[in-house]
Amino acid sequence: MNDIYAIEERLYRKGYLHIAGCDEAGRGPMAGPLFAAAVVLPAHYRLPGLNDSKKLSPGIREKLFNIILQDAIEIQIAQIDVKEVDRINVYQASKKAMLKCLRGFKTKPQYVMTDAMPLNFDDIECLSIIKGDAKSATIAAASIIAKVSRDRYMIAIDKLYPEYGFAQHKGYVTKYHLKMLAEHGPCPIHRRSFAPVQRILAYQPI
Repeated sequence: MNDIYAIEERLYRKGYLHIAGCDEAGRGPMAGPLFAAAVVLPAHYRLPGLNDSKKLSPGIREKLFNIILQDAIEIQIAQIDVKEVDRINVYQASKKAMLKCLRGFKTKPQYVMTDAMPLNFDDIECLSIIKGDAKSATIAAASIIAKVSRDRYMIAIDKLYPEYGFAQHKGYVTKYHLKMLAEHGPCPIHRRSFAPVQRILAYQPI
């Protein structure tokens, strides 16, 4: 069984106590901005139920989100708007958002871990971990902060564009979303660089 705290504990033994975990939310959707979060948890911190945000129900994510906000030493959240995502692509947008979070810290971290995103941040060692949000407590915490922050944004934006159902699918490619996109055409928060939107624009240029 995976110990989600094992990586942090090894780093604590090496003398790293101020460890930042980074993750993003929103690389896959065809609508809405990309969010990233960076979190520093207290050394030897434990939070029952902490896990990759994708493996948690919305209700559990919200509960853990509020606990992490209260308990974390520091949290930074950044978003990259749709036009910028289209301009630089989602991979570069993810990297840009994570670096923006790290640069926003009041206290510079001693060590940085990311979910599969190689970073160069000043002279700090940065470890990119495949499926890091399921292997590291700090990255898992960042994944929850990023995911809940983006979901709340998409629920709020649903009031401006109710015809697309953003509150339900959060901008991801679903049958309903594709149907509404075909019926109504893209709105300002649809990503023009994504294939489903490009196909609609070929018939409904804006």
